[in-house]
Amino acid sequence: MVCRWISIPRWRLLPVEIVRADDVTTERFFAEHQRALLKELYGFSVIWHEQTHDFAAVESGATLGALTIRIAASLAHVERIAVLPGHRYTGIGRALLASSEDVANYYNCHKMTLLVPAASDAQQFFQACGYHQEAVLPQHTFKLDVAVLRKFLL
Repeated sequence: MVCRWISIPRWRLLPVEIVRADDVTTERFFAEHQRALLKELYGFSVIWHEQTHDFAAVESGATLGALTIRIAASLAHVERIAVLPGHRYTGIGRALLASSEDVANYYNCHKMTLLVPAASDAQQFFQACGYHQEAVLPQHTFKLDVAVLRKFLL
């Protein structure tokens, strides 16, 4: 007689149920516990004043481009930037980035980061604006290689 052990994943033996949560539940959890969790993760008290800043390029009441950055823990991250196709190559994108970098400097951010498809026109644009490739994440978003770009500030 052959005795076989059946391997049951440990997580299936948990006395809790894992469920899909709504935004209110997760926001409440992190609001109550985030400071202690960050202190444990980094080994010191972290003041995490997270904020977003939006910028727009406006001409005669029409928005031609926009940018959003998120600032947290002395880092700024470009979450999104876009300029309408007919208004590209006019300096609007550079001006949006420069304005956001000024705000990041004001909040003592030491660097700004962003993600773009690797080897794309967007990557070339940001590199022309002083950003450097920090890493490439293979098959990251939509199964495309994504370049992590950064620019040191201050």
